[in-house]
Amino acid sequence: MATAPTATWHDRVPKVELHLHLEGAIPLDALWTLVQKYGGDPAVPDAAALQSRFVYRDFPHFIQTWIWQAQFLREYEDFTFIAEAVARDLAAQNVRYAEAFCSPPDFARHGLRTAPLIAAIRAGLNRVPQITVRLVPDLVRDFGPAHGMRMLAELAEVKGQGVIGIGIGGSEQAFPPEPFAPVYEEARRLGFHTSAHAGEAAGAASVWGAARVLRADRIGHGTRAVEDPTLIDYLAAQRIPIECNPISNVRTGVIPSVRQHPARLFFERGIPFSVNTDDPKMFGNSLADEYRALESELGFARDDVRRIILNGIETAWLEPAEQSRLAAAFQSDPHWR
Repeated sequence: MATAPTATWHDRVPKVELHLHLEGAIPLDALWTLVQKYGGDPAVPDAAALQSRFVYRDFPHFIQTWIWQAQFLREYEDFTFIAEAVARDLAAQNVRYAEAFCSPPDFARHGLRTAPLIAAIRAGLNRVPQITVRLVPDLVRDFGPAHGMRMLAELAEVKGQGVIGIGIGGSEQAFPPEPFAPVYEEARRLGFHTSAHAGEAAGAASVWGAARVLRADRIGHGTRAVEDPTLIDYLAAQRIPIECNPISNVRTGVIPSVRQHPARLFFERGIPFSVNTDDPKMFGNSLADEYRALESELGFARDDVRRIILNGIETAWLEPAEQSRLAAAFQSDPHWR
């Protein structure tokens, strides 16, 4: 946990993270180790140059950069390595609980199979007992619903390793959610929770599809729901939780500034939402940065931020007793007030 003299309440307060991509949260020193392991990249001559690689023209450019980074994750041991590094980094920020996406389809080209990949990630996470991290494998919409259905069968074998749900990320602008309806129905039958990236690289229609056709338990991003007032009414009436990622949305060009993020509207309309970092080492943000931005750019009061943190616990895929214990631990923490 941050203890430097410049650390603020936002750094010290206990946190929960519900929209975090493991591969996008790799600390840069750990990523540099992997870049060197696999022979480097002429465009990234040293560790200092690595940071400049993570600047994006738009969302498709971000996806291209994701693919570039993924080439340096080729063996199961690489995932054990990054999982431990990510967990230690989160624990140092006083993140107590996280539900983290991982993307097995992106690494099949290296011959990595889903079940042992999950096992490798879990091995790394288990080395950091200060934080609980549960896994939400991303079916990656680019590979299509048939591939997603096959992947569900593989995930059913590893539910006992902290796999609690599924999602679809990837190129939302090219692959709408509706074809994945049978996949989501099967996921529910298998006992998985469901999330879907929507309203990030595509508009309100994508959110409608995720909410009404996929019937996702939570919506990842949901930023562009504001393009349809009727959709906002629906999200509020149905109390569908949104996994908000304000700074991420600025970095990928979804919105021009945090001040234009709809989190304030969601808050005023009673739409349950959490605030998350998405791909923090690719965007240069932390949860503390997100909380500071809520206050400075969107006018949230400190008590509002506390309420949002508790919203994260309430919309997490935890049993009610677990939610109660975690909320009590947060509120009794010396840094809560």
